[in-house]
Amino acid sequence: MNMLTRREVIHRALFGAAGLWLANKLPTRVFAELAAAPAKAKAVIQIWLWGGPPHLDTFDPKFEAGTDYAGPLRAIETNVPGVRICELLPELAKQADKYSIIRSMTHGNNGHETAAYMVQTGRAAGEKEVFPSAGAVVSLFKGYEAGYTGLIPPYIVVTEPQGRFDESGFIGARYKPFATGGDPAQPVFAVEGVVAPGVTVERQRARRDLLHSLNTLEHTLPGNSRLTAAVKCEHEAYDLILGDAGKVFDLTQEKDAIRDRYGRNKFGQSCLAARRLVERGVPYVTINYNGWDTHTDNFPKMRRLLPELDKGLASLLQDLSDHGLLDSTIVWCCGEFGRTPKVDWNSPWNGGRGHHGQCFSAVVAGGGFQGGQIVGTSDAKGEQVKDRPVYPADLIGSMYTLLGIDGTAKLPHPQGLEVHALPTLADNVKMAGLLKEIM
Repeated sequence: MNMLTRREVIHRALFGAAGLWLANKLPTRVFAELAAAPAKAKAVIQIWLWGGPPHLDTFDPKFEAGTDYAGPLRAIETNVPGVRICELLPELAKQADKYSIIRSMTHGNNGHETAAYMVQTGRAAGEKEVFPSAGAVVSLFKGYEAGYTGLIPPYIVVTEPQGRFDESGFIGARYKPFATGGDPAQPVFAVEGVVAPGVTVERQRARRDLLHSLNTLEHTLPGNSRLTAAVKCEHEAYDLILGDAGKVFDLTQEKDAIRDRYGRNKFGQSCLAARRLVERGVPYVTINYNGWDTHTDNFPKMRRLLPELDKGLASLLQDLSDHGLLDSTIVWCCGEFGRTPKVDWNSPWNGGRGHHGQCFSAVVAGGGFQGGQIVGTSDAKGEQVKDRPVYPADLIGSMYTLLGIDGTAKLPHPQGLEVHALPTLADNVKMAGLLKEIM
């Protein structure tokens, strides 16, 4: 048996301690170095396909796997040689050079709530802390911390709140999204608190004038701080209702041809509203597009949903490009997981697909992400990641980097705990690295 010298023992102990230190600190150091580069993105539009879209029927077709996996849908070529997507996405096929497809997203969780939490926070589910979503973190660092003063809140959800987890987590209600409600495809987009259905502008002005005539305290108690704050809030509220700020939600200001191109449906007009919001400087917009939980009758539902997704997303990418906004706006499209590659043809599923968190797809574009690329691959049947796994923290960390958000930045914690915008290896969160190949 060889005996170690005292010097060798000390050397190995120091080397081991350094290794542990690096394991904890290396990810945050890398994020800090990357965040030091100038930010390329100013805003994010997140298209959230609530329920989990089937990756084999959208951006990772597997025609060669046979009907039990591919189903009746076929793949088509895009304007990028070698990149194929579903035949029901012809407009997106014409614009594949504007976006990249991640075909190796993974987290292994098959529960709606837990998977949604993991994809939108980059953290593990079931921990003591409830971490904020990416939208809340962007609202913090690119909204209020950056001096955002717009009357429109910095984090918007069009139209319904997602409802399956607390988007702001422990950083507090101030960073929760403002959900518009309403339906932008209707003649009047009835945004909650901004547009009252059936109430004309003239009637709103009359209400405001009546309020001012009845409120005499403003003149009898000048200098009162609480009254001054209340008056300021009232003025800002009416600026949203009657002033220029609220007009961002008035889609009738757009040409009919533009609205038709997006599709005269809730999702298509939500995409148009999102473009108008980032044009006004809103840093984070989520489009909550539900209906993708296709346990039964998956293929009839795809024939309804995919043409809407195709027109809306393709028009959004083109419109952002035409307005000079794509280079500064990240577009992120995915759901909480994919769906089981093998189709269940038996009754009552009738060609349905179940939950599948082992491998799924996401689409990213703009804001510094290169287009026309494929990141990672799934196996021959789309069941597992074959190479280059991408975990939620990798994707979120890449977006933060492009936005100029330092992954080591501390999040405000009610108990004063030291928590960073992005996890380290010590947080027991799976990571494989930033998407440097498309950044």
